[in-house]
Amino acid sequence: MSMEVTDDLKLEIKNLILATLNIQDVSPERIDNEEPLFSGKNAITLDSVDALEIIMAFQRTYGIRIADQAEARSSLRSINSMAGFIVAEKNKQ
Repeated sequence: MSMEVTDDLKLEIKNLILATLNIQDVSPERIDNEEPLFSGKNAITLDSVDALEIIMAFQRTYGIRIADQAEARSSLRSINSMAGFIVAEKNKQ
């Protein structure tokens, strides 16, 4: 059975990010799905240390690996890109 990008998955990713980074003053609903998370224009702004923590959380939670820096940069750009990456990787398994 193949996995699909859903609003539930996007909400799950937002909650995982907030929990992993211990962000308590932002609700998941305030995080825009398309706006880049590293730009300063979203409800949360991530840095490279945050990215490493998120990658490790994805590995633990979804059993997926991000192979290289270019792949990490594109897959972690936004909530939508994260959801798409997770679904694509899970569907390969």
